[in-house]
Amino acid sequence: MNLFKRKAKATKLTYDHENLKPVIRSSICTGESTAGFLNKNTQRFEEVMLIRSSADLHEFMDKYGIEETPETIY
Repeated sequence: MNLFKRKAKATKLTYDHENLKPVIRSSICTGESTAGFLNKNTQRFEEVMLIRSSADLHEFMDKYGIEETPETIY
């Protein structure tokens, strides 16, 4: 039994750049923010992770290789 394991290196995930747009969806009432992808054709939002701090936003951007801060939608 190994109690201390090394963390696996974060692998870069990919997404369809032609059909999906990275966005942050924020609630007007509660202020809760969620990172995900907006389908350009159907305008449907696919949730990926909850954003609680700027560190979470940077983790989302690093995970998917996003260089610019995603647009916020309400």
